[in-house]
This record gives sequence, C-alpha cells and structure tokens, in this order.
Amino acid sequence: MTEADDSDTAGQEIAPVWAVFGDLMSGLLGAFVLILLGTLVLQMDLLANLQSEIEKRRVEEQRRIALEKALAIPLAAGRITVNNGRIGISGSVLFPVNSDQLRPEGRQLLQSLVHPLRVYLGERKEMLMVSGFADDKPISQGNRRFADNLELSAQRALTVTRALIEEGMPSSQVFAAAFGSEQPVASNASEEGRARNRRVEMAPVPRGASSAAVRP
Repeated sequence: MTEADDSDTAGQEIAPVWAVFGDLMSGLLGAFVLILLGTLVLQMDLLANLQSEIEKRRVEEQRRIALEKALAIPLAAGRITVNNGRIGISGSVLFPVNSDQLRPEGRQLLQSLVHPLRVYLGERKEMLMVSGFADDKPISQGNRRFADNLELSAQRALTVTRALIEEGMPSSQVFAAAFGSEQPVASNASEEGRARNRRVEMAPVPRGASSAAVRP
C-alpha cells in the first residue's frame, strides 16, 4: 500500500469522527436552546403570576379603603370593626345574651349602615353576607327556643338580615349564613374571649356566593 493510500484511509477515518462530533454538538446546542426556552417560559409564567398577585392585592386594598371610607362614621365611633373586608359587630351590641331579639341601639346601628352599604354594593354589583357566630358555651337548659349555638347564630343572622331589609336594603342584595361556634376570633377559655366570639359579621361577596345561604 502506498503513502497516498494510507493518507486517504486516515482521511476517511477522520471524517466520520468529525461528523459524529458535529452531530453531538448540534444535539447539545439543541438541548441548550430547549433548556433556555424552557427557562424563559418559566420566568415569564412567574412574572405573570407575580403581576396577577400584585394586581389582586391592589384591588383588595382599593376595596378595603372604599369600604372603610363608606363606613367612616360608625368606624370612628367604634361601633363596628373592619378587618380584611369583614364588618364586625359585637353580639352584645345587637342582642341580649342567648337571644335573637335586637336591642333598640342595635337596630339603630344597622339602620345607619344600610345607606353606605347599599351604595358600596351597588357600585360593585356585590351582595352582603350576614354571618352569625357564637361561643362554645352550651345553650342554657332554661332556653328552649334554640337547640344549640348553631341555631342561635342562624337566628341572629336572620334577624340582622331582616332588619337590614326592613331599613331599606334590597332583599336581592343580602343573605344570611350561620357558623355557630366555628371560626372563633378569640379563646373560649375566658368570658372576654367568649364575648368576642359572640358576634355578627357582614362581608361583601360576589353575586352567586349565596347558594348555600339561609334565606330571610
């Protein structure tokens, strides 16, 4: 075999090596591009989620400010509280102990809330959920009107709902719900805590959220 033949053979052996190397580099480049695209897509999704969360919090903050502005007078007087869009009223302001009969001052308070709440709900096409809550102390045996705290909280929520309607709140804009001793805001180990848990809350909610509500 001549030197020329040897050279041709070596060239033929080198060519496949370079071809394989080229294919390998092309594959690595393709993989790198796919990884890069995947990373970019993931970052774009994260950015979109972040922007969505920022917008959601901005809207919630605007709603909170608008609600507090609408209820500025009773808030300033300390007759109600607003926390995360939920309007809280102490049960003792509205009702005697173990009763669903409104106190006169409780009705006056509800009357003062109707107009600002009607305006607020109308501007946002929302409804008002009236929720009744109780402490975990059993209903006294002498009180035969209520089977348990859940029934008491339901009747109180209905009483407030009906009072709001009587004072001018459209019935299509308000509904009642009951939670009994669930969702306490304080410990039931003390009288002070139980007093805080005996409450009525009102919260603006989107329309359609009343499917499982107690109707007035």
